Amino acid sequence: MATKRKPVKAGGRKVVTRKSRKPLKRQLKRRKKMVLDIVNFGHPVLRQKGAKIEKVTPEVKQLIDSMLETMKHAHGVGLAAQQIGQALQLAVIDVRGIEDRPSTLHLDGEPADVAAFMPLILLNPEVKPVNAAVKGPEGCLSFPEIYADIERPESVDVTVMTLDGKTKSFRCGGLLSRAVQHENDHLNGILFIDRMDRNTKAELKPEIDDLQAATKKKLKK
Repeated sequence: MATKRKPVKAGGRKVVTRKSRKPLKRQLKRRKKMVLDIVNFGHPVLRQKGAKIEKVTPEVKQLIDSMLETMKHAHGVGLAAQQIGQALQLAVIDVRGIEDRPSTLHLDGEPADVAAFMPLILLNPEVKPVNAAVKGPEGCLSFPEIYADIERPESVDVTVMTLDGKTKSFRCGGLLSRAVQHENDHLNGILFIDRMDRNTKAELKPEIDDLQAATKKKLKK
C-alpha cells in the first residue's frame, strides 16, 4: 500500500517482465541485493491467491527481509508477496512516521504502542471486520501515481502466524487497519481497483488501462 504523503514515482523501478519465476529457494540464492522488483498492474501474479506458508524457513525469513527493504525503498507502508512475484500468504507493513493518519492497536483488549509493533509481518492472516466501513485515501505500489478513496471497515480483528510458528491476535484501527485490509486483499488476488466505486473507477480508467497495457507489453518481450 502507498500513501499520498510519499508518492511513488512511476519510473522509479523496473517492471518485472519474466513470465515465470524460479522456485523461491533458488531465486533468493541468486539475489545479490535486498531491493526486489515490484510488479505493476497487468502482471498475472497479482491476481493469484497466495499459498499458505506451512513453516518459516530461512528462505522465508530472507524474503521477509527483502520485502521490508523493498517497501522502505519504495516509500510504501505495505507490500504483499504477490507484488514481488511470489503468490504466498505473506505481507509486510510499517506505518511508523505517518502522523497525519493515525493508527490504533489493541492486544488482549488493551491499548498498545503501534510503533513498537512495527514492522508487522502478516503470515497466513485471518482478518475480520469489527465495525462500519469508512472511506479513506489509498494508493498501491503496483499502481504508481494512482490514488482513490476506498471504503473499508474502520477496525479489524487480525490473527497471524508468528515467525516461531505460533499465532498472535490483535485489533487495529485507522491507517494500520486500512493497510492490513489492503495487503490481505493482495494475498487473495484482490486489488484496490476492485474496491473503487463505479464513478472513481471510470474516472481513473485511462490511467489504469495505460498501466495494464504497458505491463503486458513488457511481459511479451
